Amino acid sequence: MTDPSPQAELIMAFANTLDVEDETDALADVPDLARWLAETGLTTSTPVVTAEDHQRCLRFRSGVRELLGTEDRQAHLLAEADSVLRELPLLVSATAGSALQPAPELPAVSRAFGALAAALAVLLITGENERIKRCPAEDCGWVFWDNSKNRSRRWCSMRVCGNRNKARSFASRNRRSPEADR
Repeated sequence: MTDPSPQAELIMAFANTLDVEDETDALADVPDLARWLAETGLTTSTPVVTAEDHQRCLRFRSGVRELLGTEDRQAHLLAEADSVLRELPLLVSATAGSALQPAPELPAVSRAFGALAAALAVLLITGENERIKRCPAEDCGWVFWDNSKNRSRRWCSMRVCGNRNKARSFASRNRRSPEADR
């Protein structure tokens, strides 16, 4: 099986800053976003993040999570992400370490968002995004790497989310109606 590229790892880490099951958000506020950008190496130091930057980031993350979802996609979330992406010029370079990179004149936070956009673009161009999936369980939503040969993995964990779904389906099919007890 193939392992995720650094771009895939970055996009999964970004998408998983929202943990639906634990009800936590690593990007809950402006200081959290600044800290996350520095900790992931997307900025060289803790950047000055504005409330507008924070809102752009949340819109972008919602769109990325929607793109990676396995069910019907909500077009308005994808459109919100696209509006953020249109503000992030990317350059193709034959001499830089990465062929696709954010414009160097961008401010630090926009350059960090540009690095995320470049990673997403590489995944979409190479088709690697098809191996990154969001768990369809409403109480989960974890983004994971599908390492199955035919890319058919559905659940982040068959032991947890897959098993819960199977148990719910079984209970639903075998639920006795009140009339049957009479």
